[in-house]
Amino acid sequence: MSTQPKLLDRVRDRLRYKQYSLRTEQAYIHWIKRFIYFHGKRHPEQMNGPEVEVFLTHLATKEKVAAATQNQALSALLFLYKEIIQRDLPWLDGVVRPKRPVRLPIVLTENEVRALLARLEGTRWLIVSMLYGTGMRLLECLRLRVKDVDFEMRQITIREGKGNRDRVTMLPATLIEPLRNHLSRVRALHEADLGDGYGEVYLPFALARK
Repeated sequence: MSTQPKLLDRVRDRLRYKQYSLRTEQAYIHWIKRFIYFHGKRHPEQMNGPEVEVFLTHLATKEKVAAATQNQALSALLFLYKEIIQRDLPWLDGVVRPKRPVRLPIVLTENEVRALLARLEGTRWLIVSMLYGTGMRLLECLRLRVKDVDFEMRQITIREGKGNRDRVTMLPATLIEPLRNHLSRVRALHEADLGDGYGEVYLPFALARK
């Protein structure tokens, strides 16, 4: 009986070894599964460049996925063949990546942001205000811990953000008092339930507790 780990387990282990984000791991596993099922559950070692091109063409022409989605699927298959199967496949380098259409970003005006915030309250208001005032992504904000906030320096440390990199962003002065009040409520809840380890608590801890 073979003791070789299953293909997807090997993919997960390699992604984690190379410190890819959890969302990237989930996306790559999804596309590798889709690729295998699309070709009748054939093992990727039994397939080659034409099968990859057929799969990507199907995504673009039949499912009409966005260029970014098709690129993500291609990246997952590139990772599979280069990192897991470890096959020298020069055809992979020749696969043309679809180009994203150039579009101007849609940006809310200051009045529109004010109107949006006026419809929110409590923890949700604070989260959206922090997204707007600090430039954080949603998951970065939701994963913030108490120890990531430095009131004295008026800054926030974002850990394992995009590209698995840490960075520092500003903490707007207008959010200091609301954030302090929120943390006081979080601390009271945490100490009542768990006791020590307050610094490791995530900021939106009270979101579901109201």
